[in-house]
Amino acid sequence: MTNNLTTKRHADLVDRMANTLGLDLEEKVMEGKLEIDTLGEAVMRCTGCADPDSCEQWLAAQEGIAPAAPDMCRNADLFDMLKRGKHV
Repeated sequence: MTNNLTTKRHADLVDRMANTLGLDLEEKVMEGKLEIDTLGEAVMRCTGCADPDSCEQWLAAQEGIAPAAPDMCRNADLFDMLKRGKHV
């Protein structure tokens, strides 16, 4: 089970990754494109990452909108579907 600090860190990473990809997760929820449960699952998937420091480094290195999440991202498919306007 993850602790509160871990969950907060990964929730922040999910949000930062989405923003870096040009996605506003709150907007996607309001549009009905992203289910709240799916967002929670994305955060939990992220907590299973063995190397969140690499994610933070990747995010820090990005300038402007990135075309896709890095291969290491456990939520890359989710972000790709959202970018393509799919309901998840």
